[in-house]
Amino acid sequence: MKVKMLSRNPDNYVRETKLDLQRVPRNYDPTLHPFEVPREYVRALNATKLERVFAKPFLASLDGHRDGVNCLAKHPKNLATVLSGACDGEVRIWNLTQRNCIRTIQAHEGFVRGICTRFCGTSFFTVGDDKTVKQWKMDGPGYGEEEEPLHTILGKTVYTGIDHHWKEAVFATCGQQVDIWDEQRTNPICSMTWGFDSISSVKFNPVETFLLGSCASDRNIVLYDMRQATPLKKVILDMRTNTICWNPMEAFIFTAANEDYNLYTFDMRALDTPVMVHMDHVSAVLDVDYSPTGKEFVSASFDKSIRIFPVDKSRSREVYHTKRMQHVICVKWTSDSKYIMCGSDEMNIRLWKANASEKLGVLTSREKAAKDYNQKLKEKFQHYPHIKRIARHRHLPKSIYSQIQEQRIMKEARRRKEVNRIKHSKPGSVPIVSEKKKHIVAVVK
Repeated sequence: MKVKMLSRNPDNYVRETKLDLQRVPRNYDPTLHPFEVPREYVRALNATKLERVFAKPFLASLDGHRDGVNCLAKHPKNLATVLSGACDGEVRIWNLTQRNCIRTIQAHEGFVRGICTRFCGTSFFTVGDDKTVKQWKMDGPGYGEEEEPLHTILGKTVYTGIDHHWKEAVFATCGQQVDIWDEQRTNPICSMTWGFDSISSVKFNPVETFLLGSCASDRNIVLYDMRQATPLKKVILDMRTNTICWNPMEAFIFTAANEDYNLYTFDMRALDTPVMVHMDHVSAVLDVDYSPTGKEFVSASFDKSIRIFPVDKSRSREVYHTKRMQHVICVKWTSDSKYIMCGSDEMNIRLWKANASEKLGVLTSREKAAKDYNQKLKEKFQHYPHIKRIARHRHLPKSIYSQIQEQRIMKEARRRKEVNRIKHSKPGSVPIVSEKKKHIVAVVK
């Protein structure tokens, strides 16, 4: 006679200590779990709802400036240090962990037009309306010492922007032309110009560090090579570009913030067509900055809001606004990719979370596991209508909401007119122009 016995190894189900979790034997055979997908759908729905419930992105407001904040700069080595320049010529250095101002400098007469830090973080440069470029020490003066710049360069024209090379002791300024300076000299190494209009901003490429991009008020975006000391090529758009920002991960990609409410991501190898047109703002876009990961960027607009766009999407994933925030002039994404800073007209610098519902502080291993699980569920069910609607919904101020509706009507009217024109014309006589190519006037090499 056969006797069947159950044989169990206690190691498989007995806890080693009472602090451990109970081990639960699980059989993952799908035939035993017929309701797995509906159960996961409910979990994904709840995770999406909770994400919107806990979406509280605003962290702090740094006040102290007596005029609108015109430019921001990050410290390259220290996450907590931020520099800001105001319209009254004042520069302040902030400590983000303590959320207070640690140093104030009266740097210029009139606006501070641009501010940038040296790649090693020991000093920073400012340009202003008083036609000067000044270099300052990052550390404050010692006891009894005056607050004096290390170097002052007096130029012939007003400088409107400045940026420092990522690896060498070289910086670039822009105004009537793009000037490349050595830190030790009082005259530029070389001056580059193409056209006769004022240039509003200049940026060094963080990957191919000899390349620069600049945007001028005659609607041009011009690319330069510092080694040849010549312009490479330029693209002319329908309206003026306010500033550009290079992707820190992909050497050829940059994004331009335009006056026509859009942002354009270009590949510099093929400037005739943008890689993507990013549309959501309802007023001129004034500034743009990339996340250190290169996957997203943040834009600041005259419509009193900031938006976060994925690089490969035409619509923003997030919009931030407050009742008090006026026209946002400058924006920066911090180097740890977790926070966003914006400076606006009403003298405040605001600190936001990059992920609105992210929990700050130390997460336990169980919290991390739950967060990752919920994230995967949301990705799996993201296209289901109910979940998609909840995840996409954002409350907007009445002014922005009504402008969006108005622009939607205008866009639909233009589309209808185009369709009618094609319908009542000889086949092939009216060219069909894609949305990407509509705004490009010409590319000049």
